[in-house]
Amino acid sequence: MLNRSQMVMLFLVTACKIPDVTFSNGSDAAPSIDAASIDAAPPLLPSCVGLAVTCGASGNDSCCNSFGVPSGSYDRSYDLSGDANSGNMSSPATVSAFRLDKYEVTVGRFRTFVNAGMGTQASPPLQGAGAHANIVGSGWDASWNANLVADKAALVAGVKCDSTFQTWTDTPAGNEHRPMNCINWYEAMAFCAWDGGYLATEAEWNYAATGGDEQRAFPWSSPAGSLIPLDGAHASYVDGTTCVGDGVAGCALTDLVAVGTKPAGDGRWLQSDLGGNVFEWTLDWYATYTNPCTNCAALTTASLRVIRSGSFNNDATYLRAGYRSYGTPTVRINFVGVRCARSAP
Repeated sequence: MLNRSQMVMLFLVTACKIPDVTFSNGSDAAPSIDAASIDAAPPLLPSCVGLAVTCGASGNDSCCNSFGVPSGSYDRSYDLSGDANSGNMSSPATVSAFRLDKYEVTVGRFRTFVNAGMGTQASPPLQGAGAHANIVGSGWDASWNANLVADKAALVAGVKCDSTFQTWTDTPAGNEHRPMNCINWYEAMAFCAWDGGYLATEAEWNYAATGGDEQRAFPWSSPAGSLIPLDGAHASYVDGTTCVGDGVAGCALTDLVAVGTKPAGDGRWLQSDLGGNVFEWTLDWYATYTNPCTNCAALTTASLRVIRSGSFNNDATYLRAGYRSYGTPTVRINFVGVRCARSAP
């Protein structure tokens, strides 16, 4: 299995010519659930128009299902495990109620976006689209249009960034329920805006993954500080020797598992794959945390955007709910995708 140094070298020699991406730093019982969060999904989203209801562990859930996350306060990048990766309580944050999609954006949903001709310079988001209701200036900036590819053909070519691990296929095949990868930050932002949502802030994403004030080590940890169990039933990741997502030795496309097929790893508010499978772009530029934080996001232009979650080819450290990672927003990487957030009803 690749160690971290080998992974960096792999990124540098991949056929996609990907720029550097640098990383920083329970039991088998079902996750605890707040009843108030089990509410009706929003109206049919654009990305699921025409798609069958076939996502989740039983294959009978809408791929666009979205659950409410209640308002609350917690400590960013901190958990109760008490080890060297637990962080500290120096960065408290408060978030208002919001919705976070249950699933990572699938190939099938992204195909609907592509077929609609969206996410390109020929059809970019409108100025201000995808804004966070509580954060001024968080929507699409027309100056970003230059970071989109020219047209649909260029987008289809772009998302084929890795002949081994890309999940996109030119025609629907066996990957429609796998998480979409090889998309850059601008395409992720454009998708969520078109789909009636927005990119979650880093504070919102971390809040959902750590179970808010429970301060979970992993999204499924029960008790909150527990680092066990951690196995292929909970997440798609590297166990130190091999990718465990598909239960077969080695790392293959099949380790990018269909979204929601590891329900033992669901978080407090039922979101799936918050640890592993693919990293997920968030709204924020990567920066030192600011305090105090109430519905905050790092919007001052920098060079890197925050990604969260860990992926199918990362070890367990990367799956911790408090783990921060980052990437150049124009990169396409086989282990980075997206999940959309939405305003609370």
